[in-house]
Amino acid sequence: MSVKLTASAIAVAAIAATSAAARDQVQIAGSSTVLPYATIVAEAFGENFEFPTPVVEGGGSGAGRKKMCEGVGPNTLDIANSSSRIKQSDIDLCGTNGVSEIMEVRFGYDGIVFASDIDGPSFEFTPADWFNAIAKEVVVDGKLVANPNKTWADANANLPANNILAFIPGTKHGTREVFDKKVLEAGCKATGALELLGDKKACHALRTDGLSVDIDGDYTETLARLDANKNAIGVFGLSFYQNNTDKLIVATMDDVTPSTETVASGEYPVSRPLFFYVKKAHLGVIPGLQEYIDFFVSDDMAGPDGPLAEYGLVSDPELATTQEMVANGTPMPPLN
Repeated sequence: MSVKLTASAIAVAAIAATSAAARDQVQIAGSSTVLPYATIVAEAFGENFEFPTPVVEGGGSGAGRKKMCEGVGPNTLDIANSSSRIKQSDIDLCGTNGVSEIMEVRFGYDGIVFASDIDGPSFEFTPADWFNAIAKEVVVDGKLVANPNKTWADANANLPANNILAFIPGTKHGTREVFDKKVLEAGCKATGALELLGDKKACHALRTDGLSVDIDGDYTETLARLDANKNAIGVFGLSFYQNNTDKLIVATMDDVTPSTETVASGEYPVSRPLFFYVKKAHLGVIPGLQEYIDFFVSDDMAGPDGPLAEYGLVSDPELATTQEMVANGTPMPPLN
């Protein structure tokens, strides 16, 4: 009797045969927003379990998901951290490379904040202000024109007359995806530009004259840029800001101050869920992988009184459901 194995089955068999010799550490990469949370969990895991401390790297949400989808085997990633939800293109890439089942783990929430040097002026923003400040084209006298605004007061007369200089996450970051949708698209609609452009994606086009600068590194790079440019404004995750309140002053958005409470209640408009994605074929094969993800979503780590909340995570009110899904190894369903 002959047995026909699929490419995925062969890959799983190969990893089972070679994993112990290949490596005994869980391998994780992706979102710079999730990076500090995953690092806290990994270090606590290494101290409290018999397994080695997982290796956690950054690189951005999109890069992490792409790396996870390169294939199955000990030379491929186990977990992709992500501050935005996985895309169908990622799932398609996974499928092409034999990664047939993925677990989607939502472990909490974070806000995206707009902060400047602590000794600088305070700002009260709306999405329209940001669109008028950094969009490639804005509405003037009912027509789209190349963005002429040089100061924040040009974008909105009620704002300080500081020169516009914005440091925003680069396009590989999950933070940028949320910024595009919840700030640029909202501002595009509010100013009437969306009606003239006719396409939400066109709202994402930014000016290229140096007043809007993409930051491909993590938030520490953005902070360093603000330190060197005291009048600039940077885009950060809430937790990073909360851990740097001695250096930064945060702006309101739509008259709401970002905080753990306003993100948890949904009052603060620029918030997002945080995820990590697990390659299910590696469960039971890579030592400590199941134990790590169980530990990550436990009440002791991701609960409202755990160390992740102390760092700034807004605990997921449906954490118990996530814990059950992780314990059962439930793969994610098709995207809606």
